[in-house]
Amino acid sequence: MERLTNKEEEIMQVIWQLKKVFVNDILDEMPEPKPHYNTLSTIVRLLEEKGFLAHKSYGKSHQYYPTISLEDYRGVFVKDSIKKYFGNSVSNLVNYFVKEEELSQTEIDELIKIIENNQKK
Repeated sequence: MERLTNKEEEIMQVIWQLKKVFVNDILDEMPEPKPHYNTLSTIVRLLEEKGFLAHKSYGKSHQYYPTISLEDYRGVFVKDSIKKYFGNSVSNLVNYFVKEEELSQTEIDELIKIIENNQKK
């Protein structure tokens, strides 16, 4: 799966949230400064070419919907980030968050609980 640009990810976040959208729906949700309609439409068509979207036609209008879930994309992104930035080690990733992000004891306890529950499965 191809990694999306920041702008493509921003657009996909809107689409994942709304599920089915016309370009105007995306435009309504975009922060200021909003892209021009034609620019947004071009990016949406590129996302469709990349396999992230499909559409249903209503006359000349197209309603777009995701063909790749946020969870699937997130999985690829996280695995890629762990590989690139943490030596392909989940332990290094967790260590980073414990040290750099100053996790609270509650958050650390939650992580321990998640690990223990997954070991039981």
